Amino acid sequence: MFARQVFRPARTLQQQVRRYASEAPNSGGRNAVLYTSIAAAGLSGAYLYMRRGRGDAQSGQGGNAPPSEEAKKIPATNAGPVKKAFTGGDQGFVSLPLEKSEIVNHNTKKLTFKLPEEDMESGLPVASAVITKYKGAEMEKPVIRPYTPISDVDQKGTVDFIIKAYPNGPMSQHMHNLEPGQRLEIKGPIPKFQWKPNMHEHIALIAGGTGITPMWQTARHIFRNPEDKTKVTLIYGNISEEDILLKREWEELENTYPQRFRAFYVLDNPPESWQGGKGYVTKELLKTVLPEPKEGEKIKLFVCGPPGMYKAISGGKKSPTDQGELEGYLKDLGYSKDQVYKF
Repeated sequence: MFARQVFRPARTLQQQVRRYASEAPNSGGRNAVLYTSIAAAGLSGAYLYMRRGRGDAQSGQGGNAPPSEEAKKIPATNAGPVKKAFTGGDQGFVSLPLEKSEIVNHNTKKLTFKLPEEDMESGLPVASAVITKYKGAEMEKPVIRPYTPISDVDQKGTVDFIIKAYPNGPMSQHMHNLEPGQRLEIKGPIPKFQWKPNMHEHIALIAGGTGITPMWQTARHIFRNPEDKTKVTLIYGNISEEDILLKREWEELENTYPQRFRAFYVLDNPPESWQGGKGYVTKELLKTVLPEPKEGEKIKLFVCGPPGMYKAISGGKKSPTDQGELEGYLKDLGYSKDQVYKF
């Protein structure tokens, strides 16, 4: 259930050091351990990160713990043609009934919609979004908004979304008010970055708020494929600990793939016991935990969040056909436009 999430106590720097010091060295690729304490620009706390290689040939996981049963699930490759709910092109909007609505936190819900057939998949490639449409009785024009599903691409019969309700957001308010059985018009897919296994050695996901959804879609897809050895770093900013979406799911990935996945959380209003970042996602934090720009095509950075975050980190000017120029912290740190993708 999403209604109440149980969070582990944050690890101190000393605990993180012990954890990584006890791991077997990685036999393939470079091994450089970074121990950095940051106290600048409103950010306190300390961060540890291992800049490891691609993993050894024996385990296939770079010395990681065995994948959980959930992590082992991957799309079937020899099951024949699969029915897809969203085929794009001239298909138009599909009317889907809400199956269930679950409370995640004070302003966020997980909504599950039924696909037209039980054995049908969404048909959404990674990474992609859909368009939702709603027209109230007194509205002159319909409201249209894009959303990124969080469900697996091969999930049968349903598609899931995490939706945050905004005070002046007609679509998010409408979706929060939906009752099971009521329908929503949805169209897709809207392709974004088309991921291919091992296309980069290391990717970093820099997110804020509900900008976490395309990040989860991408990371989940990577770790469900045993042939994909990509390393993933997450930097996720929020207002409070309660606002960290999919926290339990990210922790499962971190525990299952400790040498390939690390998550760094930054809170505007952290609790007294908080050991992570405080304030905003800063240039100092990015410099510490991101793969270095000199890695070239081996790395890719993804950014998704509110307008202010885009502007500060990567520059917010982009369109469906043009990513715009790279600006902000990432440009200052020496990354190129080709190394960054703005969702």
